[in-house]
Amino acid sequence: MPVAADIFVQINNAVLDLQSSSYQTFERPLKTLAKLLKHADLEQSNYALIANIDYDAFITASEATGGPMAGTHQLAWPDDQNATLGLTLILIQNLANDAQWALGFCHQYCRTGGDLIGGIHAFTRQVLIPFVRDYKIYILSHGKIDIRLVAQGSNKVFIVHGHDDAALQGLARFLEKLGLEAIVLKEQPNQGRTVIEKFENSAKEVGFAVVLLTPDDLGGAVTASEQAGRGRQNVIFELGYFAGVLGRGRVCLLRKGDVEMPSDLFGVIYTDMDAADGWKTRLVAELKAAKLDFDANRMWV
Repeated sequence: MPVAADIFVQINNAVLDLQSSSYQTFERPLKTLAKLLKHADLEQSNYALIANIDYDAFITASEATGGPMAGTHQLAWPDDQNATLGLTLILIQNLANDAQWALGFCHQYCRTGGDLIGGIHAFTRQVLIPFVRDYKIYILSHGKIDIRLVAQGSNKVFIVHGHDDAALQGLARFLEKLGLEAIVLKEQPNQGRTVIEKFENSAKEVGFAVVLLTPDDLGGAVTASEQAGRGRQNVIFELGYFAGVLGRGRVCLLRKGDVEMPSDLFGVIYTDMDAADGWKTRLVAELKAAKLDFDANRMWV
């Protein structure tokens, strides 16, 4: 009996492979990505995205943005997000059809150094990862994306955690030192509620979430010779919940130790909890960017 695989998991995997590819290996994941995007289940949505796209005009406008030196050009993306998705779909197919042109194109528009593969990696970060994120939303919403203002919570910060109590307590006390209110689910009263009810009621009151990803579990493919450290299942679930409800700009992922990053999180920025406490400065920057009201100077007291 055939096993059904989520098309977006496979797309994510192709982008992950492209991110870590070399000059000798980038062509295969690029072709895989292009093939996946031509899947029959995506055909109708893709047609709607590319139906009125003038790809040649996009390339001409992009070529006119820079001088003779590679790396001085910019892609002339339109303001309309759906048009950007359509152009990217066509661009991916063209890149996959000609590996040498792909190297030159990415070097011209996303150059980060002298090596050609650096352009491929930069293009993956700057174009492909945002594309896959927005493309998935478009497909799953059938093109009907409702953008609206969602009122955020107060200065309450929800801490998602596993079994590492030392990391939990250190984070909670640091947030309180800044003048923020740390919300830890197990410390909230039950009030006759189920765990999921308690979680939902607490989560809707917060304006930010910090997720502690610690190696609490073991897991891996059945064919793997070693099992990697993984975060608790509740941590992964709650991370996805807050990323969807609050938006990724209001979620900070702190990774401690040697813990596997789930493949679905390839586009999520994380911060390692280093022994020198550099993570505190980066967390404060994220809290400030989310416009929480606190005194950042208190971190030095």
